[in-house]
Amino acid sequence: MRLLVVEDERELAESLRRGLLAEGYTVDVAHDGNAGLEYALTEGYRAVILDLMLPRLNGFQVCARLRAAGITTPVLVLTAKDGEYDEAEALDTGADDYLTKPFSYVVLLARVRALLRRGREPRPALLRVGDLVVDQGQRRCARGPTPITLTAKQFAVLACLARRANTVVSKAEILDEVWDTAYDGDLNIVEVYIRALRRSIDVPFGLRTIETVRGVGYRLVDDRA
Repeated sequence: MRLLVVEDERELAESLRRGLLAEGYTVDVAHDGNAGLEYALTEGYRAVILDLMLPRLNGFQVCARLRAAGITTPVLVLTAKDGEYDEAEALDTGADDYLTKPFSYVVLLARVRALLRRGREPRPALLRVGDLVVDQGQRRCARGPTPITLTAKQFAVLACLARRANTVVSKAEILDEVWDTAYDGDLNIVEVYIRALRRSIDVPFGLRTIETVRGVGYRLVDDRA
């Protein structure tokens, strides 16, 4: 799931990015209101974490312009402004939640999960392809009764394929969904994760559920038959 963090304190923004990446999210970061608004208008984010005191455009303006443009992406305001009128104004301009700094990271994650549950693109928590189960809510994977341990990025790649089971997904589509926009490395990084996934979900079970469609991409299928 792709999130946008709009925060001008670069150290805090990087801390949030690293923490959310560790939870399996894909994270883009903007350091001013104009850049944040442009990202939110053009990319398909599941939620936005938005500071209020931003250069160029403040968070109130960003939120108001998003809503005026018909963008319904959930917005969590994360700010040092702790006045009740600031909170009321943020909610009135379209924010969905409000959290003041300093904040508990545990609470921040819980607030993000709550926003995603009621977000604009509900997805089934459990994805099944044959006896392969991908639990998006718990970020767990199993083959029948056997749990499979995956890294956060491996899980994100598998979930991307499982959401479109039996359909070819290109490397570019996987990269766009799982990696953030700052990534400018080799497209073949996807192959590295596909190989790792095969070693985890296929090889130990004598199956070949991740198919390579040469020159196009990858497809997740039920190979038990």
